[in-house]
Amino acid sequence: MKKLVSKIRVKNGLGIHTRPATAIVKLLHHVKSNVSFTHKKDTVNAKSILSILMLALHKNAQVTITVEGDDAEDVMEKLINGFESCFGES
Repeated sequence: MKKLVSKIRVKNGLGIHTRPATAIVKLLHHVKSNVSFTHKKDTVNAKSILSILMLALHKNAQVTITVEGDDAEDVMEKLINGFESCFGES
């Protein structure tokens, strides 16, 4: 099993609200890896929309993404691309 950790900043103007959180959960729906987001001292399961929303990630918030599993590299790449593209928002 592979474990990858990456830090990224939220670029979405409104932060991670319902629409981008839904995009994250859909992206992770079929992955085998365990995925978590950490912001400040809170770590949550990134496959749960409510958990993501509870982090209250605002624009420029720093998030640590942890992916652990056989498909970790692919999952991490997709998540980083999603954060970089604001999950389809401006």
